[in-house]
Amino acid sequence: MKESAYYVKIVEWSDEDKCFVGQCPRIIGPCCHGDDETKVYAELCQVVDEWIEIMKKDGKPLPLPTVGRNVADKILEVA
Repeated sequence: MKESAYYVKIVEWSDEDKCFVGQCPRIIGPCCHGDDETKVYAELCQVVDEWIEIMKKDGKPLPLPTVGRNVADKILEVA
């Protein structure tokens, strides 16, 4: 399993931008966008993998994982 699997990735529609926007909390904010939700998710996964590799190469610690913290439940509580 890739280390990026430990981080929640979010792709959502943006009315303001009129496209899908992807981000990965604790790793990178809105960083990729497009008309195809699946392609935006694939690009986001690639960006996160690259970001993690750069951090490791530079000897910097990775942020705490977001997986396993019931992120989906917390989002539903707010709604």
